[in-house]
Amino acid sequence: MFFRKRDTSPAPTPIASDEPALPNRLSPRSPSEAIKPTAAPPPPERPVRERGGLLARISGLLTASVVLAIAVMIGVTLFERQTKEPGPLPADKVVVIPPRSGTSEIAEALSREGVITHTALFEWAARFSGKALKAGEYTFKAHASITDAIDTLASGRQVQHAITFPEGLTSEQIVVRLNDNDILTGDINEIPPEGSLLPDTYKFERGATRQQIVNLMRAKQREVLNQIWLRRSGEIPVKTPAEMVTLASIVEKETGRADERPRVAGVFVNRLNKRMKLQSDPTIVYGLVGGRGTLGRGIQRSEIERATPYNTYVIEGLPPGPIANPGRAALEAVANPSRTKDLFFVADGTGGHAFAETLEGHSRNVARWRQVEKARQAPTPDAVVDKADPPGAPAVPGAASAYAPESTNLAAGGEGGAARPKAFDASEGTKLDPLRNKTYDLNSPKTVPALKQP
Repeated sequence: MFFRKRDTSPAPTPIASDEPALPNRLSPRSPSEAIKPTAAPPPPERPVRERGGLLARISGLLTASVVLAIAVMIGVTLFERQTKEPGPLPADKVVVIPPRSGTSEIAEALSREGVITHTALFEWAARFSGKALKAGEYTFKAHASITDAIDTLASGRQVQHAITFPEGLTSEQIVVRLNDNDILTGDINEIPPEGSLLPDTYKFERGATRQQIVNLMRAKQREVLNQIWLRRSGEIPVKTPAEMVTLASIVEKETGRADERPRVAGVFVNRLNKRMKLQSDPTIVYGLVGGRGTLGRGIQRSEIERATPYNTYVIEGLPPGPIANPGRAALEAVANPSRTKDLFFVADGTGGHAFAETLEGHSRNVARWRQVEKARQAPTPDAVVDKADPPGAPAVPGAASAYAPESTNLAAGGEGGAARPKAFDASEGTKLDPLRNKTYDLNSPKTVPALKQP
């Protein structure tokens, strides 16, 4: 058994030092000096940054923008829905928007006519659309929405009116018809030259002038005449477009049947080639009354022989100018007439004409027509006696046919052949028709016995 020797040497003297003596961790401590838990020191305080400045403003603007955008989307959706809702108009309606009307005036007019209900909504919609609203006359469909109304006004597609000029009217009669139209405006500077207008149906908008229609008719006539002149037959005895218009005007006044125009033109072409007088009744009338175009009574025997520049029973060849405004079909007929040897034609009692190459054949046709005419002369309770001629005046060939239901003709040239449309002339096809039922011989009207009034 061993024992450690106890060290009895004195303890070393501690070196003086200014530093405080560290506790001897190995030295025993008293219970009161035992290690006690201590609180951790608080973290260092960080500086607080204040919210604000550019970042805060941008954030606020973005938030506000999102909210505003949502609100605008909702508003626009509701706005568009209202502008596309069916309107109060129960049926299609024509509304006239006066010239120089502003958006407010247009809205008031549409509201007054029952097209829209909310004028303010219409004004906003019109301004937001960016479309220019045009004055004029428009048709609004039944239950048209505000959007539909704006589109209609912005399109400029106004109501189209029409005026019709039947073939064979004189220029003076056309001017009268234009002046009678209360939709057209303005005055006509002067009566156009005879034959310079093309009869047709012309469309126009409210506010168009009468002179504009005249100018359009003249332009169309020049265009059509030039086209037909280039396609003409080289055998026709007319040397200029003006002569073709003159002959076409006679053909136009001679027959109202389209299928007869080329053959009637052929008759006159054959007579011109043989240097025979045309002997056309309508030229007598035009020589007497000019542009008025109608006598309002039958042609008297003395008038057949009365010398006027237009009376083709007296003059040779064509008259000095047209006696009416021929249509396209009459111009085409003269440019390319039927190739026949016919020199005569007379009414056949069926609305057309009977044609003949010789005077003998023509005389037979005249005799047949007189039988038809005689049958029509039988008095009826409803008959109206023609009082046009004064008492004691010489009987006019064919004047006893006051009861004939349609305008017909017995000469190589004569008015009618078929009932004219009612719009043609107020007197044609009636007892006042100045060109009805002529029965005299083309070559010698003196030899035709007068028919007596019943």
